Amino acid sequence: MNTFADTWDYLLDGSNWSGSDGMLHLLVQQLLLSITALGIAAAVGLPLALWLGHLGRGGFLAINISNVGRAVPTFALLAVFVVADWPGTAHLGPYGRAGLATLLALALFALPAIITNAYVAVREVPAELTQVADGMGMTGWQRFTRVELPIALPLVVSGVRLALVQVWATATIAALVAGPGLGRVITDGFAANYYGKGIAGAVVVAVVALGLEGTMALVQRAVRPGRGPLRNRERGMSAGPPRLGTAVEPLDR
Repeated sequence: MNTFADTWDYLLDGSNWSGSDGMLHLLVQQLLLSITALGIAAAVGLPLALWLGHLGRGGFLAINISNVGRAVPTFALLAVFVVADWPGTAHLGPYGRAGLATLLALALFALPAIITNAYVAVREVPAELTQVADGMGMTGWQRFTRVELPIALPLVVSGVRLALVQVWATATIAALVAGPGLGRVITDGFAANYYGKGIAGAVVVAVVALGLEGTMALVQRAVRPGRGPLRNRERGMSAGPPRLGTAVEPLDR
């Protein structure tokens, strides 16, 4: 019980939230790190996955390569990056020590969810709708932007939603290479046997993760097609399993 009391006291102490080493500053650092890494992953993964989904080719290779990333521990990638000559442990502006290495490790961690969901979302657009688009004389680009993407968008957003929460929670590993973020509170607390401090940092990470999850859930709900059949299609995707991969969609809270 003393540990929980210490955690509560630490969270309520305003001095622990202020200053360059305060939790508020570290929280902002971790948000910047997470959003930047997610942006890098989305910039790389979304165009590739959407293009392959539209073409209907190369999906097996793309999804299976991205799924390899699920099996590689992010900390292992970070450890390799920081001991290499590049990117190494150099400071990178607000991202701190080993900033580039941390960003790359987190971006690679985010890719599987983004690529898998985006590819499967486009491939599972009902064939009858794409056939109608072709029958109307739409070009491939028009069919993608007017038919495929609007229907696929909710599941695409769900992949980004999942990746964001995963990256946010995993970004605490930056502290293991003296990087920024709330991981410093957690590691410093447990290293000093001040468990209340370590748990307080973990509590803040969990609370912010719930906030990010809720925000992205609202975004995903906002982009859903308004009509019943399309909404049902988005929620279940198809009567059978996806052909080339399994898209992961978190449940709405």
